[in-house]
Amino acid sequence: MANALRNSAKFGFSGVLSQLSSHSRNGRVCVSPCFSLQRRNNSTSPKIKVDLDSSTGVAVLKMQSPPVNSLSLEFLTEFCINLEKLEMDKSCRGLILTSTLSKVFSAGLDIMEMYGTSPERCGEFWKAVQEMWLKLYGSNMVTIAAINGSSPAGGCLMSIGCDYRIMADNPRYSIGLNETQLGIVAPFWFKDTLVNTVGNRTAELSLELGQLYSAPEALKIGLVDQLVPQDQVLSTAQDTMSKWLAIPDHARQITKSMMRKQTIDKLLSNREADITNFVSFITKDSIQRSLRMYLEMLKSRKV
Repeated sequence: MANALRNSAKFGFSGVLSQLSSHSRNGRVCVSPCFSLQRRNNSTSPKIKVDLDSSTGVAVLKMQSPPVNSLSLEFLTEFCINLEKLEMDKSCRGLILTSTLSKVFSAGLDIMEMYGTSPERCGEFWKAVQEMWLKLYGSNMVTIAAINGSSPAGGCLMSIGCDYRIMADNPRYSIGLNETQLGIVAPFWFKDTLVNTVGNRTAELSLELGQLYSAPEALKIGLVDQLVPQDQVLSTAQDTMSKWLAIPDHARQITKSMMRKQTIDKLLSNREADITNFVSFITKDSIQRSLRMYLEMLKSRKV
């Protein structure tokens, strides 16, 4: 048991083996341990689109990186830059996070950031994942996730980093931290965020089983706060935002900090060790061989 705990602390990282599969199981748009076989997208097209309504002080940040809004280094860097700009804009008080893609919010981390890359690149990538979470989870803005599709692994982390989650009422969509199904362990800050959202016992069961929840199941356990029809996700988020913004900013911000500061400080004080552990694990020959075999298997399926 002690060895298992040490290994989980050393090798814990997010669901890099999570992408939206092209098939469905039991009628659900399911997430299975598979990846897009596309190489890293070096397109200059923006992966993030931000619309700020100066009259309301609300920004809508739309993820637009097909096919599944994979969290690559470029995507994360662009995401963090835009989030920081909004944070510094005194006219912006609220942020709605959503996707322009059909059936998917975000399918999690980009496999091509882990396979065949240098330790330096891996470390830079993992630091960007940390930065995304720190900026989102610690934002002074009201943050609402308008989840209009499936949101496994890293996509789930983005969702639970927000203050409030509204999901499309579609039982075929799924959300959750499913890392253990793939033989890996979510890092402590993923775990802490989930515990803060659904409670310790539900989080324990969810993480140990690598559970993905349908939209109705996610509402039942408190992983999301509200379900609405697909075409009402964004409008409901905007209506909900007005209620949050009715609360004086200073009172809400101080309360939010009081609730989240301990979780944020835990990562800040262990940030370099977390990066080192991730790089040490992902660059192991055995892990790289496993990733290569998996990618080859997926490629053979397409033939």
